[in-house]
Amino acid sequence: MLTIGWLSRLAAASLFAACLGLAPDPAEALYDIKPGEIEGKPGTIIRVWPLKGGAPGNSEGFRFVYRSTGLNGKSIPVSGAMFIPSGPAPAEGRNVIAWAHPTSGVMPDCAPSLYPDIAGTIWNLGTMLKQGHIVVATDYPGLGTDGIHPFMIGVSEGRAVLDSVRAVSQISHARASNRFAVWGHSQGGHAALFTGQLAKSYAPELELVGVAAAAPATNLVELFKDDADTEQDLISMALLAWARLYNIPPSRLVKPQMMAAFNKTARGCLTSIAQFETLEDNVKPLQKGQWLKADPTETQPWKGIMLKNLPGQTPIRVPVFIAQGTADMIVQPHVTKQFAKSLCGKGVRVYFVALPGTSHVFAGRDAAPTAIRWMDDRFRGAAAPSSC
Repeated sequence: MLTIGWLSRLAAASLFAACLGLAPDPAEALYDIKPGEIEGKPGTIIRVWPLKGGAPGNSEGFRFVYRSTGLNGKSIPVSGAMFIPSGPAPAEGRNVIAWAHPTSGVMPDCAPSLYPDIAGTIWNLGTMLKQGHIVVATDYPGLGTDGIHPFMIGVSEGRAVLDSVRAVSQISHARASNRFAVWGHSQGGHAALFTGQLAKSYAPELELVGVAAAAPATNLVELFKDDADTEQDLISMALLAWARLYNIPPSRLVKPQMMAAFNKTARGCLTSIAQFETLEDNVKPLQKGQWLKADPTETQPWKGIMLKNLPGQTPIRVPVFIAQGTADMIVQPHVTKQFAKSLCGKGVRVYFVALPGTSHVFAGRDAAPTAIRWMDDRFRGAAAPSSC
C-alpha cells in the first residue's frame, strides 16, 4: 500500500542505515510534554534543541516540539526537525520547503526525528539548503509525542505540516519568509496533497507556491485492495491507528487467533534494519492465510474512513508536481495517473513525471532532483508546466 515488499524494504533499510546510526536515543523515546505546556497558538514552539546528528554542510539542524490542532480541535504537541542554511538571509527572507516523510509506523518511537541523523532520510537535503531554503520535517502527530499516530488521516497530516512551517518563523535568525512549498513521498505525498487543500483555510497568512508528491497515496480503497495479499504490516498499522482513533475494537475485524500477531505487527516501526527484521517475524502469522473477518474496503466504518481521506475532494489552488515509478508494486502507477487526471479535470496545473523502472521505496530519491527544480521555479514565479 504505502511502502515496499520485504526484499526491497531491506535494501532500503541498508541505505537508511548507512546514513544513520539507526538507534533512537532511549532517553527521547517519547518527547515528554507536560499537560500545562500544550495549550497555545498553533505553530508556536514548545521547545527546541540542537539536532544531535548535525546537519549538512554549514547549516544548522534542530529538533523541536510545536503546537498543532488535533482532530478534536484542541491543541496538541507535534515533534519534528528543521534545517537552516548558514550565512546571511536575503532581504525578503528565506523560503521554506516542508518535507512530509513516508510511512514510519504509528507508535511514538517510530518518529524520524528520534534518530541520530534525520538528515540522511531526506533525499537531496543538502541541495535544498545550498539553494537557500529552510527545510522543516514534521514527524506528524503521535510520532515522537505521546499517543498513536492518526495514520493517513489527511486533516491531521496537513495541519501538522502547516504548523511546522509556522513554527520555523519563530526562530529569529532563520529569517523565514511566509512562502513555502510542500514535498512528500508515499504517505508524505498524501500529507502534501492535504496540505495543499488546507493551506488557504487553516493558515491563510502563509503563501503556498506548490505541492510536490512522489508516489502519493491517493485512492486508499484501491490501494488497500491492491496490497491486501502483500502488505499486512501496513494494513495492520492503519487498522490499529483507526481503531484507537475512533474507539473501534479491532476484534470487530481481526480474527481472535490472529490478535496477538496483529498487535505486534501494528506496533512495529519501519525505520531500521533491526525493526524491519522484528516486523518480518511478527507479520508471518498474518501472511499464512485470511486473518481478517471481512474486507475493510467493503466494511464500515473502515471503508468510510478511507473514503473520507481521499485527497482531491476539495480544491488545491496551486500547481502540483506528481512523480510515479513505473515499477511501483505498492502504489500502482495507474492509480496515481488516474488521480493526476482527476486533478487536471478540476483545473489544477499538474506536472506528471514517470520514473522508468523505479520501485516505490526509491520514488522519493529518483524524483528529488526534478522536484527541487520544480519547487525552485515556483519560488521564482515562473509559469508552472502542465501535463494535462
